[in-house]
Amino acid sequence: MRWIHLAVIVLFVAATTIFALQNFEVVTMSFLGLNARVPLAVLAAVAYLLGAATGGSLFALLRRSYEGSRGSIRTS
Repeated sequence: MRWIHLAVIVLFVAATTIFALQNFEVVTMSFLGLNARVPLAVLAAVAYLLGAATGGSLFALLRRSYEGSRGSIRTS
């Protein structure tokens, strides 16, 4: 199962890398009144990294919360 999980991650990273390499056009991004003109590849990479960081943090937080709630039920 670990190898399947690793293969899915590698395929997703490869697809993201191919997308980034094929999209070097400059796009304008607006967020909270700020405007930035960056290549689409950079924007995709930043979004991917932020998603990976926040997704991993959220998963860890939910797991810790679930395990903590299960522990308090057993000790009661």
